[in-house]
Amino acid sequence: MCANHDGWEPQTRLGRKVAEGEIDTMEDALNSGLPLKESELVDQLLPGLEDEVLDINMVQRMTDSGRRVKFRCVVAIGNRDGYVGYAEGRDDQVGGAIQKAIDIAKLNLIQVNRGAGSWEDRSERPHSLARRTKGKAGSVEVELIPAPTGLGLAATDTVRKILELGGVENAWTKSHGNTRTTLNLAKATYNALENAAESRGPRGRTDYSEEVAE
Repeated sequence: MCANHDGWEPQTRLGRKVAEGEIDTMEDALNSGLPLKESELVDQLLPGLEDEVLDINMVQRMTDSGRRVKFRCVVAIGNRDGYVGYAEGRDDQVGGAIQKAIDIAKLNLIQVNRGAGSWEDRSERPHSLARRTKGKAGSVEVELIPAPTGLGLAATDTVRKILELGGVENAWTKSHGNTRTTLNLAKATYNALENAAESRGPRGRTDYSEEVAE
């Protein structure tokens, strides 16, 4: 089995292709049709990803042995240049929950469908969204709308942070529902970006929910 200089030994077909240099970009990995199941693969192709903790809450669950308390963390990651991920992680400790969420977010990485903000926009650099898109989570629906250079991000703090991590600099946004629930607002924003990404073709991404972090 091949291993890289960091000691990572790939366990999947996609991982082996990355370790052997057959796939050397994140775009090719996502377009390969192979499921993304190793966070180390993302570390190889997109080093230096930034992460943002969007929300931390205590959650309780009744078990046979009594009440069990865990921390649930909502995290977004991105390289501020076209790639973003989102996840929720749970653990007995805050630090553990954050790290689990970051690792799962890497497996939920998508390529943002960026473009110019309008037909009048003469910028050759993708700074906005390529198309209008919507996403939903619980009672919350978020709509993302392309905008021209100079507008900035007309968005709430949570939505803005996710768009910034994905490399979107200009956009109008609309949100409906219980937007005070950070978890659903963040997930709806990510789902909107994912819906736009899926319009470009299959991604080979496996959906990892917070249950994976248990």
